[in-house]
Amino acid sequence: MQLTTMTTYISHLDVHHHDADEKKLQSGGFRKLNVDLNKGAGGKSSFLWYKTGSRSAAITKIQLTFNAQMSVGLIKAGYTKIPRPICHVPGADPIYIWFFQGSTEYDIPIVDLCITDNPANEALLFREGWERVSCDLNRKAGGDWVYFWVKRELQTYICDVAITDSPTSDEKYLRDGYIRLDEDAHMGLEATSSSSGIPMYLWYKKEGSNTPIKTIILLLNIDSVPVFEKAGVTVIKKSLNAGIKGRTEYLCFYQ
Repeated sequence: MQLTTMTTYISHLDVHHHDADEKKLQSGGFRKLNVDLNKGAGGKSSFLWYKTGSRSAAITKIQLTFNAQMSVGLIKAGYTKIPRPICHVPGADPIYIWFFQGSTEYDIPIVDLCITDNPANEALLFREGWERVSCDLNRKAGGDWVYFWVKRELQTYICDVAITDSPTSDEKYLRDGYIRLDEDAHMGLEATSSSSGIPMYLWYKKEGSNTPIKTIILLLNIDSVPVFEKAGVTVIKKSLNAGIKGRTEYLCFYQ
C-alpha cells in the first residue's frame, strides 16, 4: 500500500536568543534552524524557530525591517511582527522578522525554510527554486553574510518589478501582492544633492509567466559573483550606485 505524503506548511515563526528557554518552544511544537543568525558578528547567538500547521494557517510572505519607516506599510497591510530582533551587536541595525498569512492568488504557502552563511550554499538554493529574503541578517554588524531563504508549495515566477523611494506606497504594493527586497538600494551612499540619502527599494510580484524570472536579489558581497555566475545566476554588472559615491551593488536574477 502506498501512503500519501502530506505537505507541511510553515505556520509560526519565532526568534530565540541564546539565554532564553528553548524547552518552552520545543514543548509548543517549534523546531530550530541550527544556524546562528548573528554568526561571526560577536554578539549573542540568535536562532530561528518555526512551527508547521494546516494550509489555511500557512505563512505566505516574509519581510524584514531595519528602520521604523519600513514597518509602516507592513502594519497597515496586516503583517505580524516577531517582537524580538535578530541582532544583538552594539551599533548594528535592529532587524525584525514580519510574516503574512494570505489567501490571494499571490499568496503561495511557504513549506520550508533555510539559513545560509556562505555563497556556495546560496547558489545551490537558487538552482533548486528557493527565494532569498534579501537583507543580510548581520547588516552593519560585521561577521558572516547570513541570509534567510524560503521555499514555496508551488513554483512561482516574477511577472513585475517596481522601485520606490518613499514608504507612502508600501501598503498598496504589499496589498497588491508585491514582495519588497529588504535592502536599501542606496546602502552605503554618502548623502549628496543627487541622492539626499533617500532610501530606495526594489519590489517584485510573482505569478505564472511565459518568460519566467524565478528570483531577484541585490548582491553586496561582490566576492561571491563568480560562484553565482557558475550556478547560472545572471549578475548585471552595473552598480545601482554608479555615479554616486557608495559601495558596489549588483542586481541579479535567476531564470
